[in-house]
Amino acid sequence: MDWLTGNLASLATPENLLALLTLTALEIVLGIDNIIFIAILSAKLPADQQDKARRVGLLAAMVMRILLLLGVGWISQLTEPWATFKIYHLEVALSGRNLILIVGGLVLMAKSAREIYHKTEGAHDTGVTGKAATFAGVIAQIMLMDLVFSIDSVITAVGMAQSVLVMIIAVVLSVAVMMFFAGPISRFVDRRPSLKMLALAFLLLIGFMLIADGFGHHVPKGYIYFAMSFALGVEILNMRTERKKAAAMGKAS
Repeated sequence: MDWLTGNLASLATPENLLALLTLTALEIVLGIDNIIFIAILSAKLPADQQDKARRVGLLAAMVMRILLLLGVGWISQLTEPWATFKIYHLEVALSGRNLILIVGGLVLMAKSAREIYHKTEGAHDTGVTGKAATFAGVIAQIMLMDLVFSIDSVITAVGMAQSVLVMIIAVVLSVAVMMFFAGPISRFVDRRPSLKMLALAFLLLIGFMLIADGFGHHVPKGYIYFAMSFALGVEILNMRTERKKAAAMGKAS
């Protein structure tokens, strides 16, 4: 009890409060790709299971990040290189973190490319059968990618805040915000095929970025977020134009 009181008292310092606000905002931004991935996967389930899948997926992400934060020592070991090798003129230091990012990036790119193929070839989600369409299968895929997304998120948190309690509270607050917006975002994307394709392209880019980061070439997410925000803005303008044309044709008829 004294430990909890002492930690709560230290949390009230200006430095920790600023770190909490900054870290919470950063966790929300870093969680955008996670929300989109969950939205794409949960859309494969029956409508009555989609909200539950999104909640379980985000709660799993929260628990995983908290467990990783409590194992800060293990996280620090993940960044230590196991071996160094050269590919042409590129020197790559292989570590646990890098290996997770490379494998996760490959899985994310393969998953996104497969979904894009099904969309462009006219396949429908309802035609997908097997484990991928089951609730347990979708949750397993979400948890696998949660681990990949959580690694960088936790490393960022450790670098920004000194208090583990501050990091945990930031994770809980960010997941609460994401849980609130996950449903509306998922339904918004699912109703618009062009936006769904844009979301898959975004995940494809994120997968490529994870692989590049795993090989030692860090690509700031801001570049990808800017490009996708610009593409999203253009798509919204296209939708508004189409609505106006449809309204004008309706009046003319």
